[in-house]
Amino acid sequence: MSEPLPVIVSPPAPTGGRRVRVHGESLGLAYNLGDLSEFLRRAGLDVDPLTIAVSPLIDWRGIGPEYWGPETGT
Repeated sequence: MSEPLPVIVSPPAPTGGRRVRVHGESLGLAYNLGDLSEFLRRAGLDVDPLTIAVSPLIDWRGIGPEYWGPETGT
């Protein structure tokens, strides 16, 4: 059995943003790739911000990195 990926990005919340977990610990709610990059940096993970969307360390749940929640103004 393979180990789960160290980073889990949950599906978008109804109000926007996605919960980020690293090794089971919740790091917070990210609203974009920049937020995710900062969470991972603080957790000590060396993930290139330019390729974070396709990082093999991240398990994108529900949908990929292209959607973070409700659009503003709609």
